[in-house]
Amino acid sequence: MKHPRPLLALLLWAVPLAGSAQQCVAGFPEIYGPLFADAQRALPDPKSMVDAVPSAAPASIAAEYAQRRGEPDFDMRRFIEQRFELPSPAGGEYRTDPRDDVVAHIDRLWTVLERQPQPGDARSSLLPLPQPYVVPGGRYGEIYYWDSYFTMLGLVESGRLDLVRSMVANFAALIDRYGHVPNGNRTYYLSRSQPPFFAPMLRLLAERDGPGVLAKYLPQLEREYAFWMDGADALAPGQAHRRAVRLRDGTVLNRYWDDCDTPRDESHVMDLDTAAAGDRPRAEVYRNLRAGAESGWDFSSRWLADGRSLHSIRTVEIVPPDLNSLLYALEATLADAYRQVGDIARASRMDARAEARAAAIRRLLWDEDRGVFTDLLWADMRSTGAVTLASVYPLYFGIAGPAQAARVAETLRARLLQRHGLASTTIRSGEQWDMPNGWAPLQWLAIRGLSRYGEDALAREVAHRWIRRNLQVFAAERKLVEKYDVTGDAAAGGGEYPLQDGFGWTNGVLRALLVLYPEAAKN
Repeated sequence: MKHPRPLLALLLWAVPLAGSAQQCVAGFPEIYGPLFADAQRALPDPKSMVDAVPSAAPASIAAEYAQRRGEPDFDMRRFIEQRFELPSPAGGEYRTDPRDDVVAHIDRLWTVLERQPQPGDARSSLLPLPQPYVVPGGRYGEIYYWDSYFTMLGLVESGRLDLVRSMVANFAALIDRYGHVPNGNRTYYLSRSQPPFFAPMLRLLAERDGPGVLAKYLPQLEREYAFWMDGADALAPGQAHRRAVRLRDGTVLNRYWDDCDTPRDESHVMDLDTAAAGDRPRAEVYRNLRAGAESGWDFSSRWLADGRSLHSIRTVEIVPPDLNSLLYALEATLADAYRQVGDIARASRMDARAEARAAAIRRLLWDEDRGVFTDLLWADMRSTGAVTLASVYPLYFGIAGPAQAARVAETLRARLLQRHGLASTTIRSGEQWDMPNGWAPLQWLAIRGLSRYGEDALAREVAHRWIRRNLQVFAAERKLVEKYDVTGDAAAGGGEYPLQDGFGWTNGVLRALLVLYPEAAKN
C-alpha cells in the first residue's frame, strides 16, 4: 500500500538515505513566521500547533495573521481555532465500563487507541503508515518507537498478535522509507530516532511466529544498524560522528544525537526559553535537547551538567548504557538473522561485534564505586556518577557479569526502590525522568533483568509494588496514566506537559506483569 507523503513533509524534510545525514530544511517557524511561536504560547499545549491541520495554505494564514494581529479586538485563540483543526486527546472521550476489572479495561482500550491506515493528508504533519497501529493516548495521537515495544508486551497477552505483526511491519516500512525509525510518525520527528527496540520487537514476534521473522526483516535490521553506526569506521580515537563515538582506546560505542540544531518544532517556545536561560551557544543547547528527546528520557538530570538546569544539557557528550545495550541486542539479532539465511561468515562477524560491545559495556560503563552501569563522558573517559535505572539494561539483555548484576540489585534496593516501585534516578530536578517518578518501561526492564540473574525476590518486590500502585489509581480514577509518583500518593508531574491518560506502555507492562505475578492483584 503506497501513501503520498504529506505536503508539510515535503516542505520540511528531504528524504534521507540509510546511513546518510538527515538534511534539516525549513520548519514550522519558517513556514508560519511569527504566528507559530505566538500560537504555541497561546495554546495550552504547544504540540497542538504542529499536530493541527490548517484550513488553508499556511502562507495565506500567516499573511492574514500578520495583517490582523494588531487589531484592537483581535482574539488569538479564536483565530487559531477558526483556521486550524486542533487535535483532540487520543482516547479522551473513552470512559471505562464500571463493571470492568483492569484486565478487561486494558483489553478494551486497545481498540480505542488503535488507528487504521489512512492516505497521507497534504495538510498534516502525520506520516502515513500502511497497517494498523496503537498510539499511547492523551496528547500522543501518533505511534512512538520505543513505547511500542512495551505496548506489544500487553498486546501479546491480550491476544492481539495481529496488532504486533502490523506494528512491526509499520516500523519496517519506516526504515525502508527513511533509513531509520523516526521518534514518531510525524514530519517534525524525522531528524531523530528513539531507543532502537526494533530488534527486541522481532524477538518478541519470533517467539510466537518462529525464527523466520528474523530472516524476513533482515534488510531492515541492516539499515537500522547502518543508521546508528554511520561514520564509525572512519573515526579516529577520541572522535565522534553523528551517533557513533570512537573512544581514546579505539573502542566504538554510541550516543544519542539529532541531525538538527534548531528548537524542536513541537516544543519551539520552550526550547527558546531554555537556551535563553544560559550563556551557551544556542545551537549547542538545541542539539542537546533534541538528542535528549531521542533518548526517550526527555528530560532527566542524567543529561544535565549541573544536575538541575535544563540549559546545561550535554546529551551528546555522553555514551549511555541503555543505548549501547540496545545496539548489542541489534548486533546479536543481526547475527541470528544471518544464520537464518545461511550467511555464516556475516553471522560470525556480527557475533564478534556484539561480544566486543558487551565487553566494552562491562569494562567502560561500569561504575565500581556506585555499583551501577552508568553514563560515560566520552571525551574525558569518566563516569558522570549518575545512579539511574538505565543501569538495568545490561541485565535485561544478559550483558552484565554475575557480580555486576548482584551489585546493581544491591544499589537498586538501597537507592532507587520506593514505596510504589523504582524511581528513575536519585535526583529531584523537576524533570519528569527523575525522582519521584517511576515509568512502566523501566519497571519492566528492571524486573525482567533482575529475574534473569536470579534476583527473584527483588524482582517480585518491585513488581508487586508497581502493580499495586497501578491498581490503586485505577480503582480510584478508573484509568491508567503515563507515569506514577513512586514515593507517595501524589500524581506524577514535572517536565514539559501535564500527566497523560491512556496510556499505551503502562497498559502493556501492567497486562504482562499481571500474567507473571497474578498474586499481586490479590494483595
